Amino acid sequence: MDLDELRQGINACDQIIMEEFAKRMALCKQVAVFKQANGMQIFQTSREKEILDRVRSQAPEGMDGSAALLFETLMDISKYLQYRELHKEVRSYVFQPLHITAASSVACQGMAGANSETAALQIFGQDCKPTFLPTFADVFDAVQQGSVEFGIIPVQNSTAGSVVQAYDLMSEYNFYITRTTVVEITNCLAVRPGVKLADVKDVYSHPQALSQCSHFIVKNGLKPHEYSNTATSAQLVMQSEEPIAAICSESCAALHGMEILADHISDYVPNYTRFFCISKELLLSDDADRISVVLKLPHEEGSLHRLLSKFVIAGLNLLKLESRPIRNGSFEVMFYLDFSGNIHDPAVSALLSDLAENLEYFKFLGNYGEI
Repeated sequence: MDLDELRQGINACDQIIMEEFAKRMALCKQVAVFKQANGMQIFQTSREKEILDRVRSQAPEGMDGSAALLFETLMDISKYLQYRELHKEVRSYVFQPLHITAASSVACQGMAGANSETAALQIFGQDCKPTFLPTFADVFDAVQQGSVEFGIIPVQNSTAGSVVQAYDLMSEYNFYITRTTVVEITNCLAVRPGVKLADVKDVYSHPQALSQCSHFIVKNGLKPHEYSNTATSAQLVMQSEEPIAAICSESCAALHGMEILADHISDYVPNYTRFFCISKELLLSDDADRISVVLKLPHEEGSLHRLLSKFVIAGLNLLKLESRPIRNGSFEVMFYLDFSGNIHDPAVSALLSDLAENLEYFKFLGNYGEI
């Protein structure tokens, strides 16, 4: 047989596969109706194991793993179609409309002049008067306890990546993401008036800011010191009698009466940080088009592949995948995912239900838009 004949043979097989695929999915929809009528769960472990064991035993020699992958994908498509069929008229999450005003009570980490304050002003307006708390954990706790309506948390920088402290806290507190905003970070080196660059040996700032300005720090032979916040670092410098410097925003330096020795010192310019606005209740804006979840996958071959396949099957765009260790000495990880969508969409509702019902740990973090 020549190449054209071989390809014609493949095309003929593909046609048969497509016809049988359509038949299988039609039967799966009927299964969904039956399960709904009889109060049965969509996912049945014993049935899946039975099919995969049979497939492996019937597969051509050396192709048992490939055959199992093919049928796992077929079953994942089947489950998604069943969930979608059952969630045509179902609302997965109960929410309230998001109302944001300058009078809303808002908590930020740090102090006046911090980038978190800038994010709060972008979301709530210039008349917003945020409450400043010492740590990110304090902000999460204030929201969870209901002592404030909203909290502002930095989550990702365009240069230094994710703010790991924030992600490590997300699985520990109960909250929802209601809004996101992006702040341009204008890092500068600031000192007490009169201090010269030649006298500065030590520089203080938040770990993210130090990372964002690593090239400048090395080039000028400075010793970096981690501090709780860029604004508190500025305050420390102003209160110290030593010739130390802070990396902070230019507006923060002006607020504290500091002298700027060097501006725009980030490794890469422009430099942006994304902030989450979080609340205790699930609040939804009209422009909500991004969803965040956190989940744990089983220690099984192909579990991450199957998770990612679900988004392809649902036709949803995965925007971010972040893994963080579970801090219990197990070397296991949590996965944080952002994807495009709105909970009103049946495709999204079906996927969320699939994840929530079939994973050991799953947490819906919110559906939100960007301001």
